[in-house]
Amino acid sequence: MNEILGSIWWLAVTLGLLITFHEFGHYWVARRVGVKVLRFSIGFGKPLWTHVGRDGTEYVIAAVPLGGYVKMLDAREDEVPADQRAHEFTAQPVLARMAIVAAGPFFNFIFAVAAFWAMLVVGKPDYLPIVGAAQGLAAQAGVQAGDRLLRIDGTEVRSWSGAALALADVVGARAPVRIEVRTPAGTQRALTLPLQDIPATLDTDQAMQHIGLVPQQMLIPPVLGRILPDSAAAAAGLQPGDRIVAIAGQPVHAWNDVVTLVHRYAGPDRALDVRVERAGKTLDFATHPRLSTLADGKPEYLLGVSPAPYAARYNTVQRANPLAAIPQAIAETWRLTAQTVSMLGRMFTGQASLKNISGPISIAQYANTSADLGPAWFLYFLGIVSLSLAVMNLLPIPILDGGHLVYYLIELVKGSPVSVRIMVAGQYLGIALLVALMGLAFYNDLLRLIS
Repeated sequence: MNEILGSIWWLAVTLGLLITFHEFGHYWVARRVGVKVLRFSIGFGKPLWTHVGRDGTEYVIAAVPLGGYVKMLDAREDEVPADQRAHEFTAQPVLARMAIVAAGPFFNFIFAVAAFWAMLVVGKPDYLPIVGAAQGLAAQAGVQAGDRLLRIDGTEVRSWSGAALALADVVGARAPVRIEVRTPAGTQRALTLPLQDIPATLDTDQAMQHIGLVPQQMLIPPVLGRILPDSAAAAAGLQPGDRIVAIAGQPVHAWNDVVTLVHRYAGPDRALDVRVERAGKTLDFATHPRLSTLADGKPEYLLGVSPAPYAARYNTVQRANPLAAIPQAIAETWRLTAQTVSMLGRMFTGQASLKNISGPISIAQYANTSADLGPAWFLYFLGIVSLSLAVMNLLPIPILDGGHLVYYLIELVKGSPVSVRIMVAGQYLGIALLVALMGLAFYNDLLRLIS
């Protein structure tokens, strides 16, 4: 499946599952408190399948599977027969109406716990949190290749994705962060990442790159793949499959070392010594890198080689038995919810960039990527998106569940419903805010595509 079709398909699966489960929460609680449900639809548009239950509820599967909706008996929309008024939505006590509204986000939290539980039972493959290369701020802090990340701002990390999430949670504050590492020799060290030096204009992804931590498994081995004809490497006698172990007497551990050392030591009328391993033997070659013009117009001395194909392999699995997975899934749900709320708070106060808001294009790409990585990664992705959907719907914006809860809280305090005039004004305000938010999300998506 190509990337575009895969992204569209997995976006439909993601939104179809999560929004339908959200709406099922409203439906289930409405039935429990005695409100008559007229229709429960999975999807929108033309009905493909319809069934009327014994209670009169119309169950529908519609053509566009991007969510669903629940239509309840509501005097604000249609005239209600006298014998049905006890089952009408606005006739219910305010606490019952609050329970119906809150049930959608609450079911999204339940879905997240279930997704994380299933992920742990299946087992999510990952990389160990071992640093392959430390650049930028990480090198400035004293992090070295081979260090194993233990804690970030007090949060224990057991995988590289866990470390990335912990960093993403603190990077927005642009404040120094304490990390703990264990060296290859077994010595434990406490270091401070100077995150205050990250430019405020960078979004989370760019800021993470600015930190300069590269996982060990992502380093490309210094093994020659292609050697260009008439290049310095070909003239010296280097061959595909040679493993470079030193350049100009400096050790080489990964392909980025090759690039760095050639750039540092190559020059006009100067031989560059390259040591390689070939068929169990160590061989030395005197090369003469040639001055070439790069795509950006800059001159650079090049050997004329590229690395052998390499695919990073996972070296750990995050797994738990079904019983142990329950508290771990709940803890992960709580931790990620707190991170989401914290990020929203920082964006609201200007401490984090609004570029962190993602739209459907980014979600589709993440959905496709996580599905390609396997069922455990896709379950993790579903859990994260379900949490985001729950938190977003609880925002106190009219038209969202959180806005309705605010109305009902006001009614609970003052003893009477909010006036129709205020509710209508709130609807218009809510629509305007949502349109602005969606516009910003699309704008951010397009910027990411262009860049």
